[in-house]
Parts: sequence; structure tokens; C-alpha cells
Amino acid sequence: MYNNCTGIPKGVTPVKEVKTEKYLGKWYEIARFDHSFEKGLSKVSAEYSLLDDGGLKVVNRGYKAAESKWSEAEGKAYFMGNDGKGHLKVSFFGPFYSSYVVFGLDDKDYQWSYVTGYNKDYLWFLSRTPTVSAEQKKAFIEKAKGLGYDTDKLIFVEQ
Repeated sequence: MYNNCTGIPKGVTPVKEVKTEKYLGKWYEIARFDHSFEKGLSKVSAEYSLLDDGGLKVVNRGYKAAESKWSEAEGKAYFMGNDGKGHLKVSFFGPFYSSYVVFGLDDKDYQWSYVTGYNKDYLWFLSRTPTVSAEQKKAFIEKAKGLGYDTDKLIFVEQ
């Protein structure tokens, strides 16, 4: 049904519904697994807005202190089905898409979101605020660990 890069990690269930209008706007990266495309970045955020074709414009920004400059990547995301489930495909590089799976979401106020990729090498904790409480961090770690993520690899992002 889906290619390998747009699948869902074993044991992870996307949230039942993501209301696009509520998900739009700016999110701050609280924690992540480090990857080459984010190596050395602090003050990381993601901003989502609507595209004319119904998809989402994605703008990721972060500060590269070693080079004293901002890094920005623009991409696009689309829901994998028309049921509003938290499973999207995102692309920053032409025709190549990868999964964006929302597996945890503050479904009342959309103040935090837990996101993974197509496998358990990708993990993010996003928040509407640059900082979160110790309890929120603990809840994220417990949820991720319970799903089999190696939470010892988490980097808490300096905002």
C-alpha cells in the first residue's frame, strides 16, 4: 500500500484525527533524535501553513551556532488518506517523500505533538511554546520508551 519511506513504524498508531486548521502555525522542537539534516541546530521550529492544493507548506528553521547563521528548509506535506488520521507524507527534496506520523497530540488545544518517521530512527517532541514542564518531558519519554524508542538518544533542543 505504501512504500517503505511512507510507512508507519511497527507498534506505532497514528492519532485518529488531526484537524488541519488547529495544527497550522508555529511549533518549537523540544526534543529529537539527531540526524545529519539537523546536526548542530538549536532554536529549531517548524511552521505549517495551507497550500492551494490542500497540502501543507512546511518551513523548518534552526540556528547553526558553529556558523553563526540560520538554516531553513521548505517542504510540503499531504495526508496519506482522506480520513484525517495523523499519517502524512512530507517532502523537502523533490519527488521523494517520507512519513510524518503524529502518534501523540494534545487533541483539545494542540499545544504539543509527538512525531515519528517511517521507522524508529526518527522522533520529535513539538510544542507551541519554546519550553515545556518536566512532567511533559517525562510523559513524552515514557510514551516513546513504551513504543520501543531508544530514548537515551534524545537531544533536548536549546531554544
